[in-house]
Amino acid sequence: MRRVAVAGGRRPGRGLGVAAVVLLLTGAVLVTVGLGVGRGGHQASEVGSGSMDPTYRQGDTIVTEEIGGDDVRRGDVILASIPERVPDGLSLQRAVALGGDRVAYRRGDDTLTLNGRPLREPYVRDGEPGDGMTSFDVTVPEGRMFLLGDNRGNSRDSRYFLSEQSGTVAVSAVRARVLDDWTAPVLLVAGGFAGVVLFLVGAGLGVASLVVGRRRAVPAPAPAAWGAVPPPPVR
Repeated sequence: MRRVAVAGGRRPGRGLGVAAVVLLLTGAVLVTVGLGVGRGGHQASEVGSGSMDPTYRQGDTIVTEEIGGDDVRRGDVILASIPERVPDGLSLQRAVALGGDRVAYRRGDDTLTLNGRPLREPYVRDGEPGDGMTSFDVTVPEGRMFLLGDNRGNSRDSRYFLSEQSGTVAVSAVRARVLDDWTAPVLLVAGGFAGVVLFLVGAGLGVASLVVGRRRAVPAPAPAAWGAVPPPPVR
């Protein structure tokens, strides 16, 4: 039987094949994670007004995650669809009170009260809890929320619609929540793009491994037959 010699006892292209598998697997994982983040509804938006100043200023970029109304937490900054207030886009405001909460403010007070207790709001502009004029005392119905901007002197929020269900908005209007720390989603999306690159490189190495493996190996010298008698010398 004919034998072939393989350098170092290893199949040609084996190293390339191992590297290809590693890169393909790594790339697939990163792409899957990146797609998962995208399907989670994470997106970047630009702030279009100063109603949430100083927390989010006009022109700032924010990253949001898509949520439903049942996921809103007290104090969340949310994007809500309220066409009767903002006809051409989404409203960016803070959910100060939710269903069952009582939220109140009297002109001249140092703070709002939530369920009878002073509400600490370090995020409001200049530390002013109200606009200096509008007083309210609202018990929020279930399934609704009371929204305020952090810039209380320049925000068209629940205070200005008190005649319409006490200014409250249905939680079904919620479209997304603003993320305070959006480093992780951005890095994961970037990792997804890196995964695509790794996957393509791995595929290229896999092809190279197959090409190298199919090259003809150098034939090894045929072994001498057992018991062969050398021919007599020629004189």
